[in-house]
Amino acid sequence: MKDENVLHKIADAVGEFTKLPGIGEKTALRLVLHLLKQDEDKVKYFGDAVSKMRSEIKFCKTCNNVSDHELCEICANNHRDHSTVCLVETIRDVIAIENTNIYKGTYHVLGGVISPIDGIGPDKLNIDSLIVRVKSGEVKEIIMAINPTIEGDTTIFYVSKKLKDLNVNITTIARGISFGGELEYTDEMTLARSIATRLPYENYLVKNSN
Repeated sequence: MKDENVLHKIADAVGEFTKLPGIGEKTALRLVLHLLKQDEDKVKYFGDAVSKMRSEIKFCKTCNNVSDHELCEICANNHRDHSTVCLVETIRDVIAIENTNIYKGTYHVLGGVISPIDGIGPDKLNIDSLIVRVKSGEVKEIIMAINPTIEGDTTIFYVSKKLKDLNVNITTIARGISFGGELEYTDEMTLARSIATRLPYENYLVKNSN
């Protein structure tokens, strides 16, 4: 009975790890067994660090970027261009663009892309809060910096339709990034050039229809 109890506890831990993206059962079991070999203090520190991260890190009320205050450092920075908003899928994309040191505007993190096969519709993304930002009148340009995939293009098309009757200029990053590529894995020079040479959305539509 004791052995069954131990196995049950290991199985519970494995089950929790498999809830993380990209972690299958074999990898989860390997991680659990690794933790079992560590000192209790190290495992406790690991658990406390994860718990502290979740309880103390918030999401910016304006752009949905990570922050430890109501506004992230970018949105709170008066030296940033608040009239330009770069629309991205995830926080990883914010980090990638910031690493170029060329973009001086702000961001809006969607939290993903429209993907019916994954059960992700527009209502599960931060689109309504983007519309509110644009309607405030401060935003003059939206840069669509969405990963160049079928789902990404679908999201760009949907968001652009929602914005078309509002007084805002819509642009897209230049296609220096290959179709199916991801911003976070694109080298900084290519990404910087794609932002600097961004195109009007109408040009993007024509280019992709050919």
